[in-house]
Amino acid sequence: MIRRLAYILATLVLIASCASSPKETPQISIVPQPGFCQQTEGVFTIDRKTPVFVDFTDSTLLRTVAFLNERLQKAAGFTLDVIQDDPLDHGAEKGIFILNAGWKKEAYNLQVSPNRLLIEYVDGAGLFYAIQTIFQLLPDAIFADSRQKGVRWDVPCCSIEDAPAFPYRGMHLDCCLHFFSMDFLKKYIDIMAMHKVNRFHWHLTEDQGWRLEIKKYPLLTEKGQWRKETVIGSLYSGIYDGKPYGGYYSQEEVRELVRYAAERYVTIIPEIELPGHALAAIACYPELSCGLEDHYETATKWGIFKQVYCPKETTFKFLEDVFDEVIELFPSELIHIGGDECPKASWKQCPHCQALIKREGLKDEFELQSWFIQRMERYINSKGRQIIGWDEILQGGLAPNAKVMSWLGEEGGIRAAQQHHEVVMSPYPKYYLDYWQADPESEPLAMGGPTLLRTMYEYNPVPEVLTPEERKYIIGVEGCVWTEYMPTPARVEYMAWPRMCAIAEAGWSTAGKDWDGFTRRLEKHLGRLDRLDVGYCKAFYDPYIDLRKDTEYSKVAVISVDAPDAEIRYTLDGSEPTAQSALYTIPFAINRQQTIKAAAFRDGKKIGTTKYKNF
Repeated sequence: MIRRLAYILATLVLIASCASSPKETPQISIVPQPGFCQQTEGVFTIDRKTPVFVDFTDSTLLRTVAFLNERLQKAAGFTLDVIQDDPLDHGAEKGIFILNAGWKKEAYNLQVSPNRLLIEYVDGAGLFYAIQTIFQLLPDAIFADSRQKGVRWDVPCCSIEDAPAFPYRGMHLDCCLHFFSMDFLKKYIDIMAMHKVNRFHWHLTEDQGWRLEIKKYPLLTEKGQWRKETVIGSLYSGIYDGKPYGGYYSQEEVRELVRYAAERYVTIIPEIELPGHALAAIACYPELSCGLEDHYETATKWGIFKQVYCPKETTFKFLEDVFDEVIELFPSELIHIGGDECPKASWKQCPHCQALIKREGLKDEFELQSWFIQRMERYINSKGRQIIGWDEILQGGLAPNAKVMSWLGEEGGIRAAQQHHEVVMSPYPKYYLDYWQADPESEPLAMGGPTLLRTMYEYNPVPEVLTPEERKYIIGVEGCVWTEYMPTPARVEYMAWPRMCAIAEAGWSTAGKDWDGFTRRLEKHLGRLDRLDVGYCKAFYDPYIDLRKDTEYSKVAVISVDAPDAEIRYTLDGSEPTAQSALYTIPFAINRQQTIKAAAFRDGKKIGTTKYKNF
């Protein structure tokens, strides 16, 4: 231990001896922002002769180190020798040194000098995140999928101390309203892990399709995966495409994805909806319903449907059987049970439900929902797992051990924390990635909004009304991707990124919010997403024109742009803005006949697209 401390101190002395020289070394730009990051002069160069010394023989940790070699093999054309021995025994002075330390879970330190790159970690996740940070310290070319010639693989000299703000840092994907391939899910998880997001909330059952193979109930995928057609446009259009739509994940595919995610320190949390959003299951097994209709069919449009599970023994046996298979597939401690948007109309008309309310001494159908969820919680708890649900599970009384995912604004999360239940904050519209991120008039159809990048970045997921003790129950954040209007992977990527960068930073960084600093880092980071072929939204470079109400004959224009060091030039006569057009400095009024056209410029050059707005 004394020798190791001496080694670390020697590395720190080397770093401290360097003077800052930002003009000579590449600037550090990491997303999410580390808790502490100080750049110094010089670089550590990785080449094919660079050794990697590790102080472990554990196969899982070696697999984590292998991520470094996999990227180097692809982008640089070489791999590094990994030496499983204490580097001090070799008297090594140059190389990558990976040493265990004693910090909090998922934490790591990096100390980089011209001769040494020292990684200190406490667990596999911390080591993995240290390597993700190293990738962002290297040139963007490290993310290329083919060999990049003529690149120096330099890591800026620096000292980084980093640990997560929250243990739960989640990203959600709805695969029911639209279905996505395994290849895309793996890419999705890769991008999550790159941003130190560690929970994948996988939405697998809905009114519009059941996506998970359950061997005891084969109709769920033979029939329940399908809807006969899909609404075109919003749920109100009344126009359909006339094409059957389906897709499901086999249990073998699920096991494969669980393994893939675990290697990247991502836990997959499955969601099996109850008691609402159950129409696809009821269409397969009508006995699960209250039996008030002659025919049940998987939904073909979006929305909330009155057909819900009936709280009878047949239903509970079905759900227990389903969760038995789910629990066998997913090692996650948490199982998401939905609990949202459960209409009570069927229960009000159902003789069985009304008799049950009377027998159990329940006040109403809301308490019946709580009774339903608590019964399922007891079963899931008996299997060694915990439930989490949307904040409607608070209605009628919260299940004793339940965690809450707060989506209906902040109120549910606040109430749950005040009751000392753990909470994940995912409020709409702040963290809902299915909302417009730019002017709706120039964007494809979305759920609502807009919810801009800056809105997501500046949101504080720990409500100020909570006491210091209650704030401890906010365990994390999650970005939600509902896919009514995202039929393709390209559309998911466009809606999710780069806004998810802002949510990832809220979940990880303890450095405090700094919008200007974030946009500077993000602009550099977009180059990495380009290398990874992520089709993110480029509204970052476009002006956002917001017309505020004034008089019958005037409105006030407020214009902004996310890109740092950009100026906005605009015209009011319909002509294309140039670098010589009027410079936007403060809001201004327009009349009914004027049209605003605006574009962002940097150093006299246009950097995005022109946006316009009429009265």
